[in-house]
Amino acid sequence: MADKLGFIEHLRNAGIAPEDSEELRLNKSLMVFATGLFCFVSVVWLIIYWQFEPHFSVTLPLLFQVLLTANLLIYMKTRNFDIFCRIQLSFFLFFPFIVQWGIGDFASASGISLMGFLAPIGALLVVGTREALAWFFAYIILTALSGVSDYYLADTPFIAFDRASLKTSIFFFVLNFIAISAIIFSLLRHSVVEELKTKERLQEARRRIQLERDRSEHLLLNTLPRPIAARLKGGSQTIADGFTDVSVMFVDIVNFTRLAGNLTPQEVFSMLNRIFSSFDDLAERYGMEKIKTIGDAYMVAGGLNSLREDHTAALVDLAIAMRALLENNDKVNDMHLKVRIGIGTGPVVAGVVGKKKFIYDLWGDTVNIASRLTSESEPDMIQVDETTYEHLSDRFEFEGPQTHFLKGKGNTLVYRVIGRRPRAKE
Repeated sequence: MADKLGFIEHLRNAGIAPEDSEELRLNKSLMVFATGLFCFVSVVWLIIYWQFEPHFSVTLPLLFQVLLTANLLIYMKTRNFDIFCRIQLSFFLFFPFIVQWGIGDFASASGISLMGFLAPIGALLVVGTREALAWFFAYIILTALSGVSDYYLADTPFIAFDRASLKTSIFFFVLNFIAISAIIFSLLRHSVVEELKTKERLQEARRRIQLERDRSEHLLLNTLPRPIAARLKGGSQTIADGFTDVSVMFVDIVNFTRLAGNLTPQEVFSMLNRIFSSFDDLAERYGMEKIKTIGDAYMVAGGLNSLREDHTAALVDLAIAMRALLENNDKVNDMHLKVRIGIGTGPVVAGVVGKKKFIYDLWGDTVNIASRLTSESEPDMIQVDETTYEHLSDRFEFEGPQTHFLKGKGNTLVYRVIGRRPRAKE
């Protein structure tokens, strides 16, 4: 019993490949199932028909069975579904009419040609609505030809309406076949077409939803670091973290307020957008996390939600790259603006503030020191605190230390970055 069930399951899934879509899997299964039904029904029809007079040759029905089975076996070997499908549909369409013509007329063959209607129905379900019309018209033409043949050639009476002539009965026999088939086919085709339209609308809706989701994701990632955005989407109500070793940098444009007073709002926006967009590209290149812009100041940090161990060195490299960009790129800095840069390293608290228009921000002495170092710096100078210097003294050249009085911190040792130390020759 298990072997039989296994064989039936194997037959039902004949030709189905793992990479096939669900729709193609269904179409293949339907064609194999239709082949089995057609073979079974034709055998039952033949057995029952032989219980009555007159008998007729079984050659055509047996040939039909052999051809259907042979085509199925070839398909299972080659897995060419398109050829298999069209050959089977051709058998479904033509053989019932051939059998009917071999027996005689509609009445003698008990309207067996109606089985040919399976071809356009199968095409409608498996091949497509447009090609199914061709199969349906072929079925109508064959039915009409059979009726015309019976109308002019039949010379023996058969079951007919009371007091109806033989030709009138044949005419209505064919008309009923065509009318019923047309109604069934039209209903099924309309159903399939509407289902396809519904699928297309659903696919379009899913596509739009995915586009909006991607757009929202992009906007969220432009506002928050990726790990923080993931936590926020995961339902975290409060996001606040402490970090022991983070490097924070502020970049401030020198004399921006005075320069902006002589420009139109559009010119001010264009200038800031060019500079800060270039800073964004550099920050991404060096693996740093942009925090925010505050007027003409740009805030970026290293060591947040990152596995990069050299974030302090990378942040100083970023500062040097930003300064070089403004010095050498007239397209970005056509007004030859200069910047002040301050960097502090140490513990910070980071989190998302607010319910609406929220931002990811940093707090603590490290942030305050970086801000104060920026405001106390000179144009095109990069100043760092003592902790940053201790982290990088073996890789960068510094000037100092100098003692600066920083508001809120008192006297503080400050170092100025000169540049990377040259690598020792091996």
